[in-house]
Amino acid sequence: MSKLPRTKGSALNVATAIERYGADQVAAFYEQGVWRDASLITLLETRAATAPDRMLVRDDTGALSGAELLTQARSLAAGLERLGVEAGDRVAVQLPNWREFFVIVAAASYLGAITVPVMPIYRREDVGHLLRDAGVKVAFTPAEFRGFDHAAMYDELLDSVDSLQSVVLVRSASSTASAHTRLEDLLAAPSDDFAPSPASPDDPWVIVYSSGTTSRPKGCVHSFNTIGSGARLLAEALAYRDGDVTFGPAPVTHTQGLVNAFLIPLISGGSARILEAWSAGTAREAIDRDRCTVVMTPPAMLRMLLDDGSTRGGDLPSVRLWILAGAAIPPDLMRQAGEVLPHVRLLSLYGRTENLTTTMCVPEDPPQLSVDTDGRALPGMSVRIVGDDGKELPLGEEGDVAFRGPTHMLGYLGLEEETDALFTPDGYSMSGDLGVMDENGYVRVTGRTKDIVIRGGMNISVRQIEDLLVAHPAVANAAVVGMPDSRLGEIVCAFVILRPGASLTLQEVRDHLLGEGLPIQKVPEHLEVVSAMPLTALGKVQKAELWARARELASSTE
Repeated sequence: MSKLPRTKGSALNVATAIERYGADQVAAFYEQGVWRDASLITLLETRAATAPDRMLVRDDTGALSGAELLTQARSLAAGLERLGVEAGDRVAVQLPNWREFFVIVAAASYLGAITVPVMPIYRREDVGHLLRDAGVKVAFTPAEFRGFDHAAMYDELLDSVDSLQSVVLVRSASSTASAHTRLEDLLAAPSDDFAPSPASPDDPWVIVYSSGTTSRPKGCVHSFNTIGSGARLLAEALAYRDGDVTFGPAPVTHTQGLVNAFLIPLISGGSARILEAWSAGTAREAIDRDRCTVVMTPPAMLRMLLDDGSTRGGDLPSVRLWILAGAAIPPDLMRQAGEVLPHVRLLSLYGRTENLTTTMCVPEDPPQLSVDTDGRALPGMSVRIVGDDGKELPLGEEGDVAFRGPTHMLGYLGLEEETDALFTPDGYSMSGDLGVMDENGYVRVTGRTKDIVIRGGMNISVRQIEDLLVAHPAVANAAVVGMPDSRLGEIVCAFVILRPGASLTLQEVRDHLLGEGLPIQKVPEHLEVVSAMPLTALGKVQKAELWARARELASSTE
C-alpha cells in the first residue's frame, strides 16, 4: 500500500474509507443504507428539532435532553476553537460515566476533531502512552475522582507529552484550584461567531484503544460511519423502540458504552441511563427509577446482581432485554436468571473493538442458543472460520473467527503493517479468537489463538475448562492459564473465586471435571483460590497478569 494520507491539521496516518474498503464496497454501503451522509451533529440536530425536551442521557447527578446537549456542545466547540483545536486534532477524554462525556464528543465533532476516549482507571503510564500514541492536543479529565488526583497527573503529562497543549478539568470545584482550564468556563464563553466545520462521516471520528488483555493497547481508528453503522444494525437487531431506555454501566470511554449508551438511543429516539460506579444495589435502583428496558453488561455483572440478597423474583419489571457481552453465558447463570427474572430475555453477543459486534443472538432466537453459542453475524455482515492461511475451514472445525462488514475500523493508529496483517486475501479481518461455526452460521467462541495451554505438545483451549469450572456449585468465577512445567512444557493452572462459605480442593476439581467427561490431559494440575480476578475496565479477565502469577508460582515450587 502506498503512503497513507494525512488528516488535516495532524500527523495521523490511517487508511481512508476508499483505501480500506474500495470504492465499490463504499458505494454499496451507502446504497444499502448502512453508511449515510450524516454526522453526529446531523443526528443531534434532528433529535433537537423533533424531540427537544426528551431526555437523551441521565447520569447519577443530572440529565440532558438532545437540545441541551447540542447547545452545550456548540458552546464548548467555540471554546475549544479558541484553545487552537481544529479539524484532525485529537481531543482526549478521560472521564467516568458522566454526561459531560457526550457534550465533549459532540463539541469535537463540531470542529472535525477526533475524540480519544481514555479509560478512567488508567494512570500515568497508560495515559501517557495513549496521549503520545494519538498525538493528543487537548485532554479533558476530572480534577479528582474517587481519591485520585487527576489534575496532578496531567500536570506531569503536560511536561512529558510533546503534543499536549491544554488540560480541561471537568466538575472542578474552584477556578483557582488549578492553572488548568475548567469546562464550566469554556461553556460560559460566547459562541455567537462560531462557525462549525464537521468532518465527513467517512473521516476519522474516534480512536478507541483496545482493552489490552495480552499486550499494549492499540488505537482503533473508526469513522462515524463505521461506528454509526454498528449502532444502527445493533438497534435493528434488538428491535429498539423510541421509548426504550438503555442502562449503561459499561465505560462510555469504550465502544460498548459509546454505542450502547449514546449512539443507539440517539439513532433510535430512545434515552440512556449511565452509571458512575457499578454495584448490584445502585444498578438495581437506577434501572427501577429510570425504568430501563435494555441492559448490556458482562455476565459477571448479572451474576453479582442475582447473587445480591435483595434481588428477588419479579424484580426489574421494566427490563425486556439483557445483552451479555465479553464472555460466554454459563448455563447455571441462564437458569438462575430464568428463575429470578423470568420476563427478561438474555442474549449473547461477541464483539471486538476493531469491528464492534461480530456475532449475536437476537430476540427471535430460541433462548438455548444464547447458552450454546455466541450468535451469528447480523444482516449486512459476514463471519467465517478460517485457518492460519486465511482460508475458510469446514463447518465444525476450530479456527480464527474472521469478520467482514461495514463496521470495521479504518485501521490501527500508526501500525499499518499490523493492520494489513489482519486481513485474509478475500478481505476478512482475523480476530485472534478461536471458534467453531454450525450449519446455521452460529458461532461458539472457544478461546484465543494465544489463550491456550500447550501440555506435552497438546493444544488445550481453556474456554471449555473455564465453563465447566464455573458450573461447579462452589465456584463463582474461574480463569485458566498455562503454568510452566519442566516435564510437559506447560500444565493447566486454574484460578478460582469461591462462593461465600464454600471450599474447594484440587481433588474435588479433578473429580468434577472428570465426571463431566473432560479428558485427564485437560484437568488442572494446580489450583489457586483468589479473592478477585484482575479485570480490564470492561470486565474481561487480564490473562497476562494470571500468566505472570502462574510463572511465579511455578518458580516458587522448583
